[in-house]
Amino acid sequence: MEPGSPFHLDLISLEEADTLAGLFERRCEHSPDGEAYRQFDPASGAWQGCSWREMRERVSQWRGALAREGLPPGERVAVMLKNSIEWVCFDQAAQSLGLVVVPLYPTDNPENIAYILGDCGARVLLLANLPRWLDLAPHQSRFPGLARVLCCEAAPGARPTGGEATVSEVQDWLRQPPGTLAPLAANPMGLATIVYTSGTTGPPKGVMLSHRNILSNVDAVLRLVQVFREDLFLSFLPLSHTLERTVGYYLPMMTGSTVAFARSVQDLAQDLRTVRPTALVSVPRVYERIYARLQQELEARGAPAKALFEWAEDIGWRRFEAAQHRGRDAGLVADMMWPALRHLVADKILAHLGGRLRIAVSGGAPISARLMHSFIGLGLPLLQGYGLTEASPIVTANTLEDNVPASVGVPVPGVDVRLGEQGELLVRGPNVMMGYWNDPQKTRDAFTADGWLRTGDLARIDADGHVHITGRLKEILVTSTGEKVPPADLELAIAEDPLFEQVMVLGEGRPFVSALVVVNRDAWRALAAELDLDENDATAVRSVAARAALVRRAGERLGGFPVYARVRDLWPTLSPWTVDNGLITPTMKLKRRELERRFAAEIEQLYAANHAHA
Repeated sequence: MEPGSPFHLDLISLEEADTLAGLFERRCEHSPDGEAYRQFDPASGAWQGCSWREMRERVSQWRGALAREGLPPGERVAVMLKNSIEWVCFDQAAQSLGLVVVPLYPTDNPENIAYILGDCGARVLLLANLPRWLDLAPHQSRFPGLARVLCCEAAPGARPTGGEATVSEVQDWLRQPPGTLAPLAANPMGLATIVYTSGTTGPPKGVMLSHRNILSNVDAVLRLVQVFREDLFLSFLPLSHTLERTVGYYLPMMTGSTVAFARSVQDLAQDLRTVRPTALVSVPRVYERIYARLQQELEARGAPAKALFEWAEDIGWRRFEAAQHRGRDAGLVADMMWPALRHLVADKILAHLGGRLRIAVSGGAPISARLMHSFIGLGLPLLQGYGLTEASPIVTANTLEDNVPASVGVPVPGVDVRLGEQGELLVRGPNVMMGYWNDPQKTRDAFTADGWLRTGDLARIDADGHVHITGRLKEILVTSTGEKVPPADLELAIAEDPLFEQVMVLGEGRPFVSALVVVNRDAWRALAAELDLDENDATAVRSVAARAALVRRAGERLGGFPVYARVRDLWPTLSPWTVDNGLITPTMKLKRRELERRFAAEIEQLYAANHAHA
């Protein structure tokens, strides 16, 4: 950086870190008085910071307590907490002892958690409170190896039921005399974590990642995108999500940046305004919700506000394209108008994201071109990337200097990509997993004969090396008329309308394309009034008039698709698909088979009603 710059590089190299525990130690040595983490304290009603020096003391205490369990290196320990300093302490203590950390989603259902605990043979489980354990306790026969359950919060009067695991409150557990501490585990090629995939079409698979897998990926990302000591991350994606763990946890540790842990997704809007992060890592769903609320506000404010917004968006996009050396210069009028439009429109909208974002990342799933155009046009430095858990997870990324929003960027340094049969994207590099836990056959199936990881994603690579994801190898619908339809593309297009909260396109082996949709309640009120329907009648959304209006609105978003790919009918509901009701994964992906099973009768009725017109 230039002398006097407010941002400073303070990187720990891959070689210096060596392991995840080594990375933590080096960071504590580099900047002991720097702010490491910030989280909200409900008791005081304030955000409280924690320095690297203080973190070292806390991790040392956790390390001593965990050593007392007498687990040899390689044993598995599980953590099922929301993002917090306690999550970091447990992870770092375990890594330093050579234990293998298995992250679990706090919102996942007990049956899925029980399967993972049993499959990995976890010996210790850290969770939020005793009631959460009582949800799991009836399934203990499926994970007999669990010996210790640690609860962060006390629950007066509650008692565990049956089983062999000893249940302890964390504070009591930490106060006991520490166990014998061995030197820091120091095998960079050793197994660091088992991350279970979401399991959209079957039992989750345990992805085995080494210290070097993860650290090499962090190092590669930092060779493309500069992150500084003064950067402030707001962490809200679960740390059980590999994108958040690598880019929102280990990466800031390598750069000396501060991480603030959001209180919850429900409080995210307020936390963004309060914390005012400079860096944000998210999945498209969060940007989609922000965009949907924005569109609803514009509709309510009328045509002049919408026209001003579109003008700002258009001029901002032209300026972005010019800055990227694509197309013509934005022009004198655009340059003259932009300061006023930024003040009247862009700054007010970006203030909802804190107003200081220097970099925003979207990954984990495709984001629509419309959203990218809108946010970038308003001045949000939004970068799309691509990855998968099996690659630790980043494979490709755009950069601030070379941002092609329609693509997922170029391969990160040290990672190679090529196209295999049918255009499948193949990956090779130091970030690629060790294999699947307890499943040598699936491990073999995941690689080509010459050692490239199969992603299952279809792609094309343009002349400049940018990768474009074009679909899923196994998620192409083939109608009974032989037409091939990409469901994810249709779902993205339909969901751009704020009327639609969630969408799943149907049509495999059927005469036409249809969809299951969740209708946004706020948008439904306006549509119900327009159609003279009772917004409080849950069945009104499936009336003939409502369904016709919904099909028409969906059709407006699908105008660029072939006629055979457009939705002819749909089945709407106002009840969201959630993790709790088992219809989406903890990473917010659709559980397609479960949705088809749960709504089998409705799907049959939908096609039967249209049979005469098929």
